[in-house]
Amino acid sequence: MNDNFYKKNFGLIVFFIFYLSLIFGFYIDENLNYGAIPDWKYTDLPVINDLSFNIKKTLLNYESYGHRHSPVYLIFLSLFKKIGISIDGIRLLHLNLSLLLIYFFYKCLVLKFSKIEKNILLLLSLSVFLSPTFRSLAIWPSSRLIGLIFFLISVYEFLKFVKTQKKINMWKNITFLIVASYVSPNFSVFIIFFVYHYLEKVNFKNLTYLLFFCLISALPAFYYIFILEVNFLFAGTPGKDLGSSVNLGFNFSDKVLIISSILFFHLIPLLLNREFILNFTKLPKNEFLIISIFFILNLFFFDYSINYTGGGVFFQLSNFFFNNNYFFYFISFVSLMLLINLSKNNINNFLIFFLLILSNVQNTIYHKYYDPLVLILFFTLINNPLSYKFFENKNNIYFVYIFYLIFLSIRIVKNNYLS
Repeated sequence: MNDNFYKKNFGLIVFFIFYLSLIFGFYIDENLNYGAIPDWKYTDLPVINDLSFNIKKTLLNYESYGHRHSPVYLIFLSLFKKIGISIDGIRLLHLNLSLLLIYFFYKCLVLKFSKIEKNILLLLSLSVFLSPTFRSLAIWPSSRLIGLIFFLISVYEFLKFVKTQKKINMWKNITFLIVASYVSPNFSVFIIFFVYHYLEKVNFKNLTYLLFFCLISALPAFYYIFILEVNFLFAGTPGKDLGSSVNLGFNFSDKVLIISSILFFHLIPLLLNREFILNFTKLPKNEFLIISIFFILNLFFFDYSINYTGGGVFFQLSNFFFNNNYFFYFISFVSLMLLINLSKNNINNFLIFFLLILSNVQNTIYHKYYDPLVLILFFTLINNPLSYKFFENKNNIYFVYIFYLIFLSIRIVKNNYLS
């Protein structure tokens, strides 16, 4: 009887263990992303405090805080500060709201993989608890994590539309995407992805209404940024040295090489498929030549500096162990081959990878922007038989857990012994 109980409730038991680990992390001020604490204490908190006293003045002078993220979620948190809830109380509230990410990831998995055992899908969704980014941004409130939750709800409604073709799901999809974009503007580029799919599935009249709705919804943001000239999106970001900063910039080659290497890193435990690896190693010569030329062109314009901070795991490892970018260049080349392989004859996947690059407009490129986003996209929007084949071998779930445990260990070592 006990064995049957544990087997039946294994997923829930794992959830509570992970949830308690997150509460413990909250208690000890866990900070696996390193920048989560200073971002909260020195960037977000001053804004929240001022919003709770004078919301109009703070919003009109928002760019003076040097904040590059939307003030929408900070306004929400400031309301709790205004009614007397302590800062730790606000953080605890945010931590519990963050659990919605895991809930809606699970809902998406059940919707898309309806024939797979639910306990397996629950275990996969619970792996997000091991993401260093999720843990840090749940413990130290971040607009980006809340934006990701609304984006995931948007994805859920899109998957429902694909399955039912009901217009109400299309409208919910776009509405939640708009909310996600107001909370974290980087998600706004995904309107291109969804509209592309609706072009062939929705009549011209409904599509026109949808685009008009998007335009009207964007007007407050346009007014705030361009008419009132509160250009927070163009604020600088802290550099490696104290007091230094890095201004906004968009070097496409930096984005291509660094972001492709970050995507490759997060795809590693998901691509452990013998058939895929064999096909990948048998890349036609003409495709190899085209990728090589594209890589060399980006290499020529690449100028990302270690002083910018960030750059992803492989960029940091290359500079730490070899004091140069050669190892990073090799990984970037392999990453490009992988992404192009996944995008071959697949506009859906090409759009996703392109939009992930486009969504990062500043010079700095941080790993946290794509963790656990890549895992979520792989099992929701990316079209590839690998996501279905993943569940053919239950051991693949363990590979994901092992991967994140190693990633967690790397972050712990880096933050405690190498910083």
